[in-house]
Amino acid sequence: MACRHSPTETSAGPPRSGTPSVHVQGNQLVDSAGRRVRLRGVNRSGTEYACAQGWGIFDGPSDSASVQAIASWKATVVRVPLNETCWLGINAVASAYSGDNYRRAIADYVALLNRTGLVVILDLHWSAAGTAKALGQAPMPNREHTPEFWRQVAVAFKGNNRVIFDLFNEPFPDNNSDTPEAWRCWRDGGTCSGMSFQAAGMQELVDAVRGTGATNVILLGGIQYAARLSSWLAYQPTDPLNNLAASWHIYNFSWCNTPACWDGDAASLAQQVPLVLGELGQDDRGSAFVNALMDWMDARQGSYLAWVWDVWGQSLDLIASYDGTPTPYGQTFKTRFGS
Repeated sequence: MACRHSPTETSAGPPRSGTPSVHVQGNQLVDSAGRRVRLRGVNRSGTEYACAQGWGIFDGPSDSASVQAIASWKATVVRVPLNETCWLGINAVASAYSGDNYRRAIADYVALLNRTGLVVILDLHWSAAGTAKALGQAPMPNREHTPEFWRQVAVAFKGNNRVIFDLFNEPFPDNNSDTPEAWRCWRDGGTCSGMSFQAAGMQELVDAVRGTGATNVILLGGIQYAARLSSWLAYQPTDPLNNLAASWHIYNFSWCNTPACWDGDAASLAQQVPLVLGELGQDDRGSAFVNALMDWMDARQGSYLAWVWDVWGQSLDLIASYDGTPTPYGQTFKTRFGS
């Protein structure tokens, strides 16, 4: 039996011997040999909205060249946002972009990313209760569709621990407040303050994933659009595999956008469980904020993903072209990933 010492880092750049199979060990993500895995990469938006809007599955290319462009930045992870109604093929989403067609496209893209050496985070980004088409962010998952969504996703990707499940993009229960009721709703779901539908709590979504036999790492974002982690530990769901990590989203314009909040909300949590900064960004075309936050994460050897690998013509675009040409904002991350 090999001795387990403190994890050693394996990934500043692309993995040396294939994409790592990731799991939780203490407050670190590690590979199958117990070596620390730091995930630094990008969000690739499009698969949460194009299908529901009725014009495609991806926004921009999803071929090998476009994936190689991401890898050329020495990224090690890509977060792929999903749409609940498109995956399930319900609520009048065009069949060309939903159901089997959508699921096959996502599976193919995940396989391509993995073959290129990239860990994949699959994130439920847009969801909707009842008969509504998912056309935006909801405050919480819903009991009608979300547990079934995660059962299906887990079945599709179980056995591939190069894929991480991010259960819900940016919860904002209890009218976007940081309150005991918000955290109760977050964990337990049901009837929640300020919401018209029955929420699926994080515990039942963890149970839905684990009930399939999937052992993948599960990410859980905090409240107030995943910016606040104040009671994450107090309300942490039970996982029989102890394979949970915390997801955190911070922008210069979001909640918890000061070092005082990072030191208060996130620092103690990062000592207990892996902390993955699933989205970070700065919308003024500068770099001081994101550099300060990446410095903070680097000091804790944490993981982070920049928003966003798209060419929308907006201030948060990392690239000017899908060949990987960085914007000035994107260059900050390209330089960091290569260091």
